[in-house]
Amino acid sequence: MPSHADTITTPDGDCPVRLFTPEGTGPWPGVVMYPDAGGVRPTFEEMAAELAGFGYAVLLPDVYYRHGDWAPFDMATAFGDAEERGRLMSMLHSVTADRMAVDAAAFFDYLAGRPEVRGERFGVCGYCMGGRTSVVVAGRVPDRVAAAASFHGGGLVTDAADSPHLLAGKMRATVYVAGAENDASFTEEQAATLDEALRTAGVAHTVEFYPAAHGFAVPDNPPYDADAAARHWAAMREVFGGALGG
Repeated sequence: MPSHADTITTPDGDCPVRLFTPEGTGPWPGVVMYPDAGGVRPTFEEMAAELAGFGYAVLLPDVYYRHGDWAPFDMATAFGDAEERGRLMSMLHSVTADRMAVDAAAFFDYLAGRPEVRGERFGVCGYCMGGRTSVVVAGRVPDRVAAAASFHGGGLVTDAADSPHLLAGKMRATVYVAGAENDASFTEEQAATLDEALRTAGVAHTVEFYPAAHGFAVPDNPPYDADAAARHWAAMREVFGGALGG
């Protein structure tokens, strides 16, 4: 798929991005793809290109840009190495809900100004940490989000005042959440709480679990599951197709 590297200036600095588009002239609906805790790396460039092939202009941002020129993670070993795990978790926790919202507004403005992109409302999708970001952005920047998809996202329901599920009443997007089985970061009880919050708010949504482990959709994650990944692509095509066209 064609792609274009660029930089988006946010209130906190310069964020490197890459925009992936289908072959042809467009314009196409825009989608922001949020990576997992490992950040942008080749596997996410491949995933963004695959999503673009479905008929979308897909923006892949470096959500860790505030850390400067950070060293990439090896997801096969990052969680087993105490030093690398500590570095990863520190960077993960630096991506706060406020920063997610600030960055999303800049990303959406960028998409709205690109000739390859049509419309003023967009899709967001994400994995692990990025799955939480997708739900947060749907609630924090509701006028710009038409569809939000979260895959093996964690922290969607917490006891904190900024828990993503508490944003349900502000959402205007179609929301799709696919959890992983036996995942302490998103349990069946938490899924029920999220489902009820979305239902009460009148949000068109699906909350379900795949019979696969946390990380099932990302090819360089050790728990990657090809069947679950195929299911996630099919679900995203349905959700984005209904809300964005394409």
